[in-house]
Amino acid sequence: MIERWTRGALVAIGLCAVPAPGIAQDEIDGAPVRMSLQVTSDPSTIACRRLETVDPASLVFLPLRRTFSEDFDEHPLSNGRWVPHYAGGAAWPEARYWGGDGSDFKRKTSANGEQQIYVDPRYAGRASAPLGLDPFRVKDGVLSIVASRTPPELKPLLFDNEYISGILTTQGTFAQKHGYFEIRAKVPVGHAVWPAFWMLADDGGWPPEVDVLEGRGERPGDLVMTTHWRIPSTQKIQSCGFDFAVGDASSAFHNYGVLWQEDRLIYFIDRNPVSDIKVPIGFDDPMYMIVNLAIGSKFFPGVSPVDAESPRSVAFEIDRISAYQIDREEQARR
Repeated sequence: MIERWTRGALVAIGLCAVPAPGIAQDEIDGAPVRMSLQVTSDPSTIACRRLETVDPASLVFLPLRRTFSEDFDEHPLSNGRWVPHYAGGAAWPEARYWGGDGSDFKRKTSANGEQQIYVDPRYAGRASAPLGLDPFRVKDGVLSIVASRTPPELKPLLFDNEYISGILTTQGTFAQKHGYFEIRAKVPVGHAVWPAFWMLADDGGWPPEVDVLEGRGERPGDLVMTTHWRIPSTQKIQSCGFDFAVGDASSAFHNYGVLWQEDRLIYFIDRNPVSDIKVPIGFDDPMYMIVNLAIGSKFFPGVSPVDAESPRSVAFEIDRISAYQIDREEQARR
């Protein structure tokens, strides 16, 4: 979600229907403490590929143990796991995150052409006291990140952004090198709607970036999973990813995940491997997770600038977010 479409070309994009869920999915509707994930095991010599047909002989079951689990049974800001803004590499005084001129820098990515500002109850914008705006709703174990048009009277206080919305990150609270990262969610649609679940390096650098899930709001059922990295010799940004068709993505919960191994990244939909890539250079540091609902874009296909067709309100519904580490002891016993 950070300047990804302005530097370097996105390659190998195409739409592919996702196969029906396979066997041994280990409680696909939950986040078990331990599970086995069916993964590709052939040598990762291909730089980036879609796994349209997977040779069964190349699949093995990888044991995993849970390291992070959020079922959203309470408000996401009540447990200290989530931060409602970007932190990035800048060392700001704590107060700067909660308001004042320039604070919007940590609450949107302007280079993408985004037209929302990420708020939370403590955020004051240009006001002298918190505005009490809360884009997060929890009901029956489901978190909704709600984006809505900015009330006209608040626009001057919120840097004239067209929408208010929400972001949650685990920077400073949870980061992990290698392992499996997953969201179970419904993907919202609508003109200018841009939901995402993604990861950045905990050291604040960019790239690397792993986009586990991005929705193209104007193309219902069209989801994209992408890897971004930098070529050291040229400093150019390279990207590789694929679009996948999940016809009921906006009305039904599905699992979207990525397995980060030492030699490859494997992307999953409902715990079926759908694409993989040899791990590019620069994936050296632990990564933290981000989930957000952006509105408006200059460069991301399927997400246009805000206009009269854009919804007054739209919600990104999230049932859970979890992370796993490879269980080396169990793997050695097999």
